[in-house]
Amino acid sequence: MSNQVNINLSEDEALVLFGFFARFEEKNEFRRRSNAEFLAFMRISEQLESTLVAPLQSTYQEQLQAAQVRLAAGYKGSAPGVGLASENAGDA
Repeated sequence: MSNQVNINLSEDEALVLFGFFARFEEKNEFRRRSNAEFLAFMRISEQLESTLVAPLQSTYQEQLQAAQVRLAAGYKGSAPGVGLASENAGDA
């Protein structure tokens, strides 16, 4: 059983992120359209940075890879947007 991390968002932040993810799911578009989307993502990033210890450890890359394997275990097919990171490296 993994530990839990709680992230707090305002209703506005949650609504903006919901819209972003809905657009991603419907149109396979993983590109922010507004400063509000950037700010909502930064709110999450700030909270993760102040909560997580793993990024400060020398084994971070190994921990990240193991977490990716555990999280994706059992998922069949390709998720929307897979491969977009290298195609849109300059976007976001």
